Amino acid sequence: MVDIRLDLDTVLVWVLVGLVAGALASRVALGHGLGLLGDLVAGVLGAFIGGVLAQVFKITFSISGHPIITAMVYAFVGAVILLFVLRMLGFGRRGTH
Repeated sequence: MVDIRLDLDTVLVWVLVGLVAGALASRVALGHGLGLLGDLVAGVLGAFIGGVLAQVFKITFSISGHPIITAMVYAFVGAVILLFVLRMLGFGRRGTH
């Protein structure tokens, strides 16, 4: 069984990683940002998707320095995949007036 710590520091790291990854991924995948909350949600969901896909395909890597950088890469890749799939389904398009 995995022991998950859910203290304030852990949640703040998740928010930071999600916000950075979501902001970068939304600009790559959609060409525009999704706003603060949208970028955060995309990044956190992307982190989950990236982590699951890395485990399924047995992809492991580590960037020297701080483990948060590695987490941001996983979150970014997962968020880009998520946003590309949503874009293919018709979400994320700006309406024209």
